Amino acid sequence: MAIDTPVPPLTSSTGPEATATATATATPPKLSGRAKLILFVLCAAQFMVALDFSVLNVALPVLGKDLGMSQSALQWAVTAFALPSGGFLLLFGRIADLFGRRKLFLTGLAVFGAASLLATFAWDPASFLAGRALQGLGAAAIVPTGMSLLTTTFPEGPQRDRALGISGTLLSLGFTVGMLLGGVMTDTLGWRSTMALLAVAAVIVLVLAPGLLSESRHPERPRLDIPGAVTVTTGLLALIYALSTAAERGFGGTDVLVTLVAGIALLAAFVYVESRAAAPLVSLPMLRRRTVAWGNLGGLVTFSMMSTVVFVLTLYLQEVLKLSALQTGLIFGLQGVLSAVAGTYAPKLIGRIGARRTLVGSLLGQGLFVAALLGIGTGSGAVLAAAAVSLASMCHLGAIISYGLIVTSGVPDEEQGLATGLVTTTQQVGLTIGIPLLGVLATTQGALFDGVRTVLALDAAIVVVAAVLVGIGLRTSRAKDQ
Repeated sequence: MAIDTPVPPLTSSTGPEATATATATATPPKLSGRAKLILFVLCAAQFMVALDFSVLNVALPVLGKDLGMSQSALQWAVTAFALPSGGFLLLFGRIADLFGRRKLFLTGLAVFGAASLLATFAWDPASFLAGRALQGLGAAAIVPTGMSLLTTTFPEGPQRDRALGISGTLLSLGFTVGMLLGGVMTDTLGWRSTMALLAVAAVIVLVLAPGLLSESRHPERPRLDIPGAVTVTTGLLALIYALSTAAERGFGGTDVLVTLVAGIALLAAFVYVESRAAAPLVSLPMLRRRTVAWGNLGGLVTFSMMSTVVFVLTLYLQEVLKLSALQTGLIFGLQGVLSAVAGTYAPKLIGRIGARRTLVGSLLGQGLFVAALLGIGTGSGAVLAAAAVSLASMCHLGAIISYGLIVTSGVPDEEQGLATGLVTTTQQVGLTIGIPLLGVLATTQGALFDGVRTVLALDAAIVVVAAVLVGIGLRTSRAKDQ
């Protein structure tokens, strides 16, 4: 499905850099009214899912008391969502490719909306966690189908750059707005209002979407790779469970170690299965593309390391500086506003210097601004924290948009669900692994302040090293394609 306004063709082909970016001299064509509505619907769905990741966080203590959940059980309010939302992404992305993206997108919205209602009216921990798990299942259908509908609706070039810029901005904004909005709504309307908000949003998108979106058609309709689907889904479920549980209890638990090893083994089995499948769930040649491999590495690092920064700064601001939840939310609200500004200008920057340079530069900027946070102290540091995390988030937004363009560029329409499934799986895994791998150090290194500084130093170093590796890898890719 294409939108009404044509895109000027690229005048030359110089490998992934050319296909991932618009020419610097091209003027981005205006979007038609219908295209704007489609973009609104798809971005609203992505924003809704992003909001769900953070809107409940500050409400957890109140929620626990209301439903009778112990402090240790509260982690399942997050884990119950993360398990299906990350575990089923690749499977649902491929099902959408084969059987229809519009159909699965609408189904995901319906499940998400119904699940949000269940969570809103939950009467005990089991009913609430069931609602959260179903929300995650709906999100696993919405995210890859929404992204693939976007990339197949808006052709490569200025229009897709602009669409992904808006989508990436709202994705980042959803996380930060959720923290602020969750605190305000919980204090004024109660924690159930956060879940009711998601139900209303799902209904609005579900009403608008059918008249705007067209169904995709796969030219051959191959069979679904069941062994691949089983191994990758169970492997991701096991891995996400292990890392999510480790964030709460550390890596010493038997269940954590068993599921961690099982997850790694199942993912290794998945690679073996895919190498021999007639119609693989994931095309290994696609994974061997340097743009896909290095682009996703950049995405994994930017998501995992930025989520870690937000986590440890929340601890620092509230536990060390003794700021209130509302004051902390306002600091992250500033971060969201500046991220939105970055989302406006990132596509223009990509058009001028290319997606590869934007990704590498954004990662470097993110790492350097995180390093600046090492200047915080035990008596003051809120201003530095607000400024540095906001600037780091601007760079983070540039990395999100550019890596999405790099990974999905040059991929045929019939494989866009797979490509965007990889992009969104990277996002989900990145959001899941950062805190268990690094964030837990903040609370296990003696004094909290010392632990926060240790995490920030490691975080900054990882991002800078990743920037160098991604730059080398994508430069090699471009040289081979020329």
